[in-house]
Amino acid sequence: MSDASRSRAWVDLRVATYNIHRSRGLDRRTDPARIARVVADFGADVVALQEVIGAGPSGVDQAQAIGAALGMGWMMAPTRLLRGHLFGNVVLSRFPMVSHGQCDLTWRRCEQRCAQRVDLDVGGRIVHLFNVHLGTALLERRYQADRLADYVHDQRVTGPKIVLGDFNEWTRGRATVRLSERLKALDIYPHLKRRRTYPGIFPVLHLDHIYYEGELELRKVELIRTRQSLIASDHLPLVAELRVRF
Repeated sequence: MSDASRSRAWVDLRVATYNIHRSRGLDRRTDPARIARVVADFGADVVALQEVIGAGPSGVDQAQAIGAALGMGWMMAPTRLLRGHLFGNVVLSRFPMVSHGQCDLTWRRCEQRCAQRVDLDVGGRIVHLFNVHLGTALLERRYQADRLADYVHDQRVTGPKIVLGDFNEWTRGRATVRLSERLKALDIYPHLKRRRTYPGIFPVLHLDHIYYEGELELRKVELIRTRQSLIASDHLPLVAELRVRF
């Protein structure tokens, strides 16, 4: 830890979750550069992306293109191949990423899913970030909730934790219950005066969630509703400003 970090008891950390829908917007254009512009506008330190197309035999590696456009490091947790390309979750970060792993959440013959874990060096303090994309079926999510809770609550993984992503859960389902046993659920209503965030133009559901535990303090929540973000994907970015205490 630097002398500057030692002189204060906290570091600010701005995190976001954003399902980019393969960079395909509501205007049916696939445009990773537009996704990068949306992310650049809200200026997060760490961004958890879902539904990202990665490296493949031809065409654009969206993970690389978005990371390069933003000047951010990135790590991908692929769940499957999509037309020969890797497809899954990506974490972008301005902080060093010191470790990376993933947990398979696939249930039976449903679409393959995973939870991605990235350990971030935030001013000399390790913060564990879990990037999640759960399934759309009720029984599928019940299975995934237990797997995810065990993965997040592994006693060997200590220190501050942030769990965020597209949970495909708009009621108090099993994932919400299991994660809330130990983690604080970010309640968006006091900050945004709304509980529905999806789809962006006419929101009827709340699918994107953020949980946290440990020496973290919530400062602010934003749902990014700009003209560009309303078109770039069927989800809107959900952003939280946290304070990491030392």
